[in-house]
Amino acid sequence: MSVPLLAPPPPRPATSHADIDRSLATLTERAPVWAGLSLNDRIDYLRSLLHGAYRAAPGLVADACAAKGLVGGQAGDEWGATVVSMMRTMRILLDTLEGIRREGRVPLSRSAVRVRPDGQVTVRVLPVDVYDRILYPGVMGDVWVDPAVTRADLDANLGGFYTKGVTPPAAVSLVLGAGNVAAITLLDVLHKLFVDGSTVLLKHSRVAEYLAPHFDAAFADLISAGFVRTVYGGRADNGDYLTRHAAVQGIHLTGSGASYDAVVWGKDAAARKASGTPVIDKPVTCELGNVSPVIIVPGRWSERSLRLHAENVATQIGHNSGYNCNATRMLVMAEGWPQREAFLDHLRRVLHSLPLRPAYYPGAEEAYERHVAAEKQVEVFGRREPGMLPPTLLMDLDPDGDHLIFREEPWCPLAGVTNLPGDTAAEFLARAVPFCNERLFGTLTATVLADGATSRALGPAWDAALAGLRYGTVAVNIWSAVGFAFGSSTWGAFPGHSPADIGSGMGFVHNARLVDRPQKTVVRSPFTPAFKPPWFLTHRLGDRVLAGAAALEVDRHWWRLPRLGALALRG
Repeated sequence: MSVPLLAPPPPRPATSHADIDRSLATLTERAPVWAGLSLNDRIDYLRSLLHGAYRAAPGLVADACAAKGLVGGQAGDEWGATVVSMMRTMRILLDTLEGIRREGRVPLSRSAVRVRPDGQVTVRVLPVDVYDRILYPGVMGDVWVDPAVTRADLDANLGGFYTKGVTPPAAVSLVLGAGNVAAITLLDVLHKLFVDGSTVLLKHSRVAEYLAPHFDAAFADLISAGFVRTVYGGRADNGDYLTRHAAVQGIHLTGSGASYDAVVWGKDAAARKASGTPVIDKPVTCELGNVSPVIIVPGRWSERSLRLHAENVATQIGHNSGYNCNATRMLVMAEGWPQREAFLDHLRRVLHSLPLRPAYYPGAEEAYERHVAAEKQVEVFGRREPGMLPPTLLMDLDPDGDHLIFREEPWCPLAGVTNLPGDTAAEFLARAVPFCNERLFGTLTATVLADGATSRALGPAWDAALAGLRYGTVAVNIWSAVGFAFGSSTWGAFPGHSPADIGSGMGFVHNARLVDRPQKTVVRSPFTPAFKPPWFLTHRLGDRVLAGAAALEVDRHWWRLPRLGALALRG
């Protein structure tokens, strides 16, 4: 399959400072109205946004595919990561707000709340309904609440301002949009509007400004009412002017640590950090990526399981051409696992089978070359061509070494492989958890693959490993990106970072069940799912399944299920 080389969409003219001032004046004037809006009106606006975004979805997907060089079934990347993620999060948030309107509380069953042996409270947020049980059989997701919150205190820590009898402060938030996945930007704006209760000034990433017409269509009613405005320009044009503007009370950004430092600490970041003098004194929440590990727990896997999870990992490396903050960046394996080479051989075959994709993100080729040059054992799956990056593995990395990929997220379709000692699964896990926590950059997401017999045999050691992983999303047998996509789950770094050591960021978004003080989300899936997940790059009809799943999120009717199931089973 040929893939076109890309010319990036031309940037829009930067918004003038005078126009920025006018937008912020409108948002400031309308902020008290939005903060004091009735629940009924908020629900109406959210329903309008849900349907507006869905109407805009086909054009958004088409433009994103054109900009990224995705062809044919590769459109499944956009239908899944963007459209399904947006529709699910908005639909579940809408259900939450309607439940609060009916009952005065978040609509969770009492059985959804559990207390772990160590006393930490968890809230079951997945499956949401019977459709989830059919579409994602056996998949369960729990938000683990801040350990300081007891079971008796939980009800007071659900529902945000909606259940507290308070009006949020009138405020204007600035959202600095992401360049890689359109859903990130829309859902960040959604969070600021409906969870924080502020009006929003959105600045699209220069990489993704072509999405603006679709966002304008989705947010049409909110824009018309003066609750949302959009501006354009790069950091040199408008960066400091926007972030330091007196009318902006809070900021949310998705990007890199360097972007965060530029916003908070300015040009002399190191000196300002040392003296504790940031250039702004307003709150900044952010999601900044990480070196996401996949921990492969040794066990006795069938040939089907070896092949299936090779496809799982290959998807995590190659999806969206590797430009995902939750992409697999490090395979953590047991050096004594008898099936280690068999698994790697399956992974090699899958990576070889994937069509090459354009390197559409600025700087990706330089990042790729830097990481490849830093290692001796490099396996490349496809021909390296200008404008194209083949999936690549950096093999047999010394777990005690000072490898670039341990401390810097490679923004390209590239992952490392390291091997830890351990004669048993318990010994391996006892080394893998601290290795990931202490040696790899970031705390956003981690995935663990373990067959059922092995995880059961581990007993308390299995639970201790999941509890010990300091990541905002921990996923078992399923890509950790589901923590982003499922909507009812939280999305953000594990708590504990500071402005001077920002790591993977601070704060949570999505969280459509409105858990006020989350610590992490843990998602569990059967080791061998009933059918191949449609987001796998190897699913033959993934784009059609995910487009159908998006329609089902907007229009929840049983008659959609038979055709959707038939397509899924043909993958």
